[in-house]
Amino acid sequence: MTLSELVEASGVPARTIRFYISRGLMSGPLKAGRGAEYTPAHLERLERIKSLQAEGRTLSEMAPLLEPAAAATETASVAWRHYALGDDVVIQVRADLSPWRTRQIRAAIDEFARRIQTSGQGPEEE
Repeated sequence: MTLSELVEASGVPARTIRFYISRGLMSGPLKAGRGAEYTPAHLERLERIKSLQAEGRTLSEMAPLLEPAAAATETASVAWRHYALGDDVVIQVRADLSPWRTRQIRAAIDEFARRIQTSGQGPEEE
């Protein structure tokens, strides 16, 4: 079926379908371009997404529910940065974050490190 037929059958706008494809919630068409072809599996996936939305699920919550095996593989292959704040504290942060988000998290880690360093210097026991 064409994109317009998929839109009509599912009630989901074409722009939303393209967004779901870009987010990896559903696969792209069998044939790309003006003659893009979609299958009944695409329609089933859209119906599943709509039912998960009706349950109140967010898009990020849907991904592992739609493809549990793929989600597990994706999580396992993500690189992590490790920040050791002491002998007993290590923080792990995903390495694939945007530079803005990385700076934001690094500032929070620095603030947390200052707090745990000063909290260990409380009043001396008498």
